[in-house]
Amino acid sequence: MDDKLRLTNTEWEVCECLWERAPLTITQIARRLTERTGWTKSTGETLVRRMEEKGLLRWEQGPRAKLYYPKFKREEAALRETRGFLRKVFGGSVGLMVSAMAESEDLSQEEIDELYAALKKLEEKRHG
Repeated sequence: MDDKLRLTNTEWEVCECLWERAPLTITQIARRLTERTGWTKSTGETLVRRMEEKGLLRWEQGPRAKLYYPKFKREEAALRETRGFLRKVFGGSVGLMVSAMAESEDLSQEEIDELYAALKKLEEKRHG
């Protein structure tokens, strides 16, 4: 996925439907969006068409209708969004973000343990 393409909140909702279960037809996506968000069927269908035009979705012809797939994995989108957030809010500094979280004491012991495990894994990759 092009690093310059950012998902809007509404586009993220469409992708969530497809990351959970792909492929889906446009009607199935619209139905799931209605259940998740309360949007009308036509809103969901319009979103899918726009995302197809932007190159965010791909499709294959099914027996009765187009079958839609996300063009990228959830992890790719999450990483790109995280990098954008870090650049915007913390000048790209992970250390500054963690320091801010630690100073506000918003981290649980479980989150601290996860951070230690992630850092240990990164260190092992670099030195291993």
